[in-house]
Amino acid sequence: MNEPEQTNPSSNPNPNPNPTFDINNIVATAKSIITAPAAYFQSMRTSGGLIDPLIFIIVMSLVAGIISGILSFVGSPVGMLAYGFAAIIMIPIGATIGAFVGAGILYLIWKAMGSNRDYETSFHCLAAISAIYPVTAILYLVPYLGTVVSIAWGAFLLIEASVAVHGRERRTAQLVFGIIAVIMIIMNVGAERTAR
Repeated sequence: MNEPEQTNPSSNPNPNPNPTFDINNIVATAKSIITAPAAYFQSMRTSGGLIDPLIFIIVMSLVAGIISGILSFVGSPVGMLAYGFAAIIMIPIGATIGAFVGAGILYLIWKAMGSNRDYETSFHCLAAISAIYPVTAILYLVPYLGTVVSIAWGAFLLIEASVAVHGRERRTAQLVFGIIAVIMIIMNVGAERTAR
């Protein structure tokens, strides 16, 4: 997805320098984001176009869609089976569209926080968050858990990106994204409760 600007390949958590589909690089990138987010964001390339991060988002959301689809097939009525098939298609489409909009919102938030980074950097940062999609797709089996964990985890990654990529103070980033996360959790848990 986002290759680092370093030239030492041995310290490179994202070894592929070209914006191409490379499943090994995608898996290595996702693992790096999940297991060592601070190190990932410190070495993340913030330029080079949107193709690489977009491919990463599509792959992560497709895996999440497949997981959601498979889980909906297990002991589900016919209506849920239809949802399972739809999830495989709709989750990647929604994630792709949402990434462009979400990156714009993050760009404005980071600008308000004093960052001088551009929209492309925001898109790369947002794309990194999609690494958690497959994990949170499983957590959605437990009512409310998937919602809370995905929002909280995403906020944590945004805090790490704010510090490592945008050069913002950790306390400021925690305050901004902490407040946003709490609001989103309240809204999403309320919506989930209503839907149930």
